[in-house]
Amino acid sequence: MEEIKHELQARGFKGDLIDDDQSLEFYSHDASMFELKPKLAIAPKDAADVETAVKLVAEKKKSDKTLSLTARSAGTDMSGAAINDSIIVDFNKYFREIVSVKEDRATAQPGVLFRDFDKATGDYLLPSFPASRDLASVGGMVNNNSGGEKSLEFGKTEKYVPKLKFVFADGIERVVKPLKKEELDAKMAQDDFEGKVYRELFELIDKNYDAIKAAKPHVSKNSTGYKLWDVWDRETGIFDLTQMIIGAQGTLGFTTEATFKLVKRRKHSGLLVLFMHDINKLGELIPTVLKYKPATFESFDDATLWLTIKFLPSFFKMLGPIGFIHLLFSLIPDGLQLLRGVPKLILMVEFNGDSEDEVRRQIKALHKELGPIHARYEINGFEEDPNELASEKFWIMRRYSFQLLRSKVKDKHTAPFIDDLIVNPEHLAEFLPKIRTIIKKYKLLATIAGHMGDGNFHIIPLMKLEDPTDRAKLLPAMKEVNELVLKYKGSLSGEHNDGLVRGPWLEEMYGEEIVELFRKAKNIFDPQGIFNPHKKANADWKFSFSHIRDHF
Repeated sequence: MEEIKHELQARGFKGDLIDDDQSLEFYSHDASMFELKPKLAIAPKDAADVETAVKLVAEKKKSDKTLSLTARSAGTDMSGAAINDSIIVDFNKYFREIVSVKEDRATAQPGVLFRDFDKATGDYLLPSFPASRDLASVGGMVNNNSGGEKSLEFGKTEKYVPKLKFVFADGIERVVKPLKKEELDAKMAQDDFEGKVYRELFELIDKNYDAIKAAKPHVSKNSTGYKLWDVWDRETGIFDLTQMIIGAQGTLGFTTEATFKLVKRRKHSGLLVLFMHDINKLGELIPTVLKYKPATFESFDDATLWLTIKFLPSFFKMLGPIGFIHLLFSLIPDGLQLLRGVPKLILMVEFNGDSEDEVRRQIKALHKELGPIHARYEINGFEEDPNELASEKFWIMRRYSFQLLRSKVKDKHTAPFIDDLIVNPEHLAEFLPKIRTIIKKYKLLATIAGHMGDGNFHIIPLMKLEDPTDRAKLLPAMKEVNELVLKYKGSLSGEHNDGLVRGPWLEEMYGEEIVELFRKAKNIFDPQGIFNPHKKANADWKFSFSHIRDHF
């Protein structure tokens, strides 16, 4: 990599060139169970630096096929998409500018942390934030097509990015946005790389239009594959290349700036908590709840509840003295609930509104209709501050149980390989017991929590991955879970994307024909394969499995 470093400097690269062993060790991991140690990391200072790096690698790739570039921002990716054995491009260090905020529009660079972006947007909100909202970057949200607890009401990131600045494989930054047919025709007539991309991608999608449209998963959210079905619409005449880039995990090029549409924050919220002792009633309960269009509909299982009780003192450090005392006293009524039997699921139905009366009416109406189902209920208070939830205890259990489990079990480590499955909610009464059976069969230490309204669940076992016995569980357990998800016409990823972990299973989900179209689309954008290899449609389980971490 010395030649690359010297050449970057000679071409005016202003950012950092990083190759000390400690830093490269840091860049060899993200939040996944994989490890790939790069030979060089670069931190570009501006778009010109990114263009320089892409042009150089494209040029040198002809003589060195191992060269590639992988974008990294906050490093919270759970699928292994932010690691690479060649060159890491760190957008987190310098691409941290919030360019503009104007009511319901904001523009930011990819390294901006969501928590900083959220403070800057005032009365407006980017509602597709993930559970890692305090750690994640907006660039990661775009490249993973992120969603979270508010996706039930507002949808995922794909709905909120009307414009991008994007460095293509020829090393030129361009604006990408939806185009009308006449604008598309003008793009396709260009005699340059951008024109070639638009022309060939349009031809690919239009030629296979019906098959591509039919391949779109029939679930409320999906982060697998490339979103070819949302790029070209014959009925509207709109060609939207942003939809190909969102969720592509940096395998097509590099996003250098994103403009976001925002929604108005609601001033009040209230929560209806349901204690389900009989999950067979979910088939009746879920459609009833969804009829009322709640803002969020979350859940966690009995294992999460017991974990909270077992490690309650640990929340003292997490919350501080005042917060811990508040939690302790607020849990007393639920302790009385436990005397009546431990619920198998705790469901949280949140409503938001512009007035307390509006929220209260929604909760009371749902509470009344759910009466015959015989779940136990708790109606929680209302909060004016949108950054604070009145029903703090339940959100603490839902959001921090996994963090607690990971910190307390010292000899095991996170193994996110069945961490983001989604099936339509009407199947959950049948589906969830079958998932529990698989978890027990392989003796996996895991909790089940997720977005009940979407049918999207996060199951992240703790395993001793350096132990061959535990490593041997990965493939058969993953196969059983994936087969079950696909049996119910679900998706293998609702939010966390493919990367190294789910990319190898795309053919099982979509079939050979559609995955081949994914690969052709990737090759149109990246004919030399310089961007983020071994991910998504080009992932291979043998390669992925050979790079699972064996030391921690």
